[in-house]
Amino acid sequence: MTEAPATEALATEALAFLAARPLVVLTGAGVSTDSGVPDYRGPDSVARTPMTYGEFVSGPPARQRYWARSHVGWGRMHHALPNAGHRALALLEARGRVDLLVTQNVDGLHEAAGSNPIALHGRISDVICLSCRTVSSRSALHERLDLLNPGYADAHADVASRPDGDVDLDDTAGFVVPDCEACGGVLKPDVVFFGENVPAARVQRCYDAVEALAERDGALLVAGSSLTVMSGLRFVKRSAKLGVPVVIVNRGTTRGDDLATYTLHAGTSEFLGALSARSRSELRDA
Repeated sequence: MTEAPATEALATEALAFLAARPLVVLTGAGVSTDSGVPDYRGPDSVARTPMTYGEFVSGPPARQRYWARSHVGWGRMHHALPNAGHRALALLEARGRVDLLVTQNVDGLHEAAGSNPIALHGRISDVICLSCRTVSSRSALHERLDLLNPGYADAHADVASRPDGDVDLDDTAGFVVPDCEACGGVLKPDVVFFGENVPAARVQRCYDAVEALAERDGALLVAGSSLTVMSGLRFVKRSAKLGVPVVIVNRGTTRGDDLATYTLHAGTSEFLGALSARSRSELRDA
């Protein structure tokens, strides 16, 4: 394993290693920091105790707390734009260099850049009814929340937010939460909470893509994830078991570093941009 803070020589070596290989790419919150979306564990991130699924369904007070916090943070996430890293991955995908893009992020920025990722944890832009399973738009719910809680978001505009649009608020007891318009059921963001499992079909599709790499001399590229949760780490473990090389680019150490062929302690936008540029050059010279 080659592991060090990213130097130009190490980055060049890792780029050359990836250049001719088909890739599965796994991204985490670090890919979106250059879009102004904070990550969970970086030096500037806001400490959090995430709400579990059990808490969310425990009763109205928990849902008031969740939706009040989400309502305040939604505007910032909703207006975030893809950065150079997102755009580079979309170009690599369009050129056929990426077999599958898998993201742990719920911010929708890969989709906005033109990619078609497997969103392991869902998308914060969707809302689902826990009774009738109707899926609706988070933007539409935001408008309903604004009407029911006029001025609430503006009054808390300076509160720091997190990668899922969540913020810390002291008093949410008066916040009004609407029910499902179709059946009157409980509305939940269509994302995987702590205490929920990633849908099995999503996981299997990712496993299938990783296993296909073993037959094609491919590699798994991890960008901007600390691999703290098993939802992403399992694909690194599967790759290592199959002999598929792993390259990790992240600002800090990760739980998968010992399984990687290369680890670069760096931001992702520059590296992904360089990988895309190298791919473009190879296509031009072919």
